[in-house]
Amino acid sequence: MRIYIMRHGEAQTFAASDEERPLTDRGEQQSVEMARWLKQQLPEGRLDLVLVSPYLRAQQTWEACQAVLPSAQKVLIEDGITPYGDSEHVASYLRALVSVDNPLSILLVSHLPLVGYLTAEFDEDSHAPMFPTSSISCIEFDPASEKSVVMWLKSPSQLMGYA
Repeated sequence: MRIYIMRHGEAQTFAASDEERPLTDRGEQQSVEMARWLKQQLPEGRLDLVLVSPYLRAQQTWEACQAVLPSAQKVLIEDGITPYGDSEHVASYLRALVSVDNPLSILLVSHLPLVGYLTAEFDEDSHAPMFPTSSISCIEFDPASEKSVVMWLKSPSQLMGYA
């Protein structure tokens, strides 16, 4: 099964609070492009479960992606996946969800630094990777052995051919 970890799209610098920072037009466009690419990567073209941070920019990223991706069987807003969520706790939660629901694919839409640390939780030999906005990592996770490997990390610049 696969776990996809996505950082929200580029967001405005200022807002009344960090939680309320909206996406820029570029952030929305890049998120849509990444979702189009991700759609081709989904096992059996399915998206079983989506977990989204309650922060506005993550919500808007999911809304942009949702227009392109197959309908998810379940979408949950998770308070524990905000920027400073505990990556070890979130990884354990994801493993538990997999053991109960047996999904083929999970998409998590969150923030730095959590997305980097969470990706590293699934690969003992790695450090938290760089995670530009709208980037997505793919973890291949075997529920039986609980072994996992980071398959790839794609950014909008890699996909769109610019640095």
